[in-house]
Amino acid sequence: MRSHHLSCCYFPIYASLDYQSHDTTLIYRRSQSSLPIYSLHTGHTMRGEVRSTVERLDRPSAYYLSRNKRRRDRDDNAEEPAEPAVDPLANATTLYVGNLSFYTTEEQVYELFSKCGEIKRLVMGLDRFNKTPCGFCFVEYYTHQDALDCMKYIGGTKLDERIIRTDLDPGFEEGRQYGRGKSGGQVRDEYREDFDEGRGGVGRALQGEKSRYDD
Repeated sequence: MRSHHLSCCYFPIYASLDYQSHDTTLIYRRSQSSLPIYSLHTGHTMRGEVRSTVERLDRPSAYYLSRNKRRRDRDDNAEEPAEPAVDPLANATTLYVGNLSFYTTEEQVYELFSKCGEIKRLVMGLDRFNKTPCGFCFVEYYTHQDALDCMKYIGGTKLDERIIRTDLDPGFEEGRQYGRGKSGGQVRDEYREDFDEGRGGVGRALQGEKSRYDD
């Protein structure tokens, strides 16, 4: 009976099973541990072949490298501080003025608001259809500080027996001078139930409904 010399060497184990029957050689590989590779063929060494296989299998795959790179890039971007949002009112020089009487004139507004600084531009709010004043305006100053002073000293005071409201505005653009309500005036005046003599009585939409009912 032919004797066989059993040689044993240890290599990392991998996720496949290879059986070779040629020359009575058996190679056994499994993953996650190290087990011996046995050669039942005498006079031949498998060390070089196994080493090259091990080196190929030990090398990270292209998919693994690409996935890790994407993850690192994503983490780097997440660590970058977000840029602070720009405040459109930080240097605003324009004020929106609301709750004016329909009968308040441009001259009255100019006289009052010029007490806080030189006025660059004054735009009266108009009814979209009739082109008559509809209770608001835009006042633009030359400096941000003048606009702040106006809010401090004039906002909340009375003009034509009405308490006016002032707010910083990003800036007037053409078209904003017109009312956006269905009737052409301001939306707030459409369905007002209380009678307001300075702003056309009751809401215009309610007036229209009453007229249709009377007819």
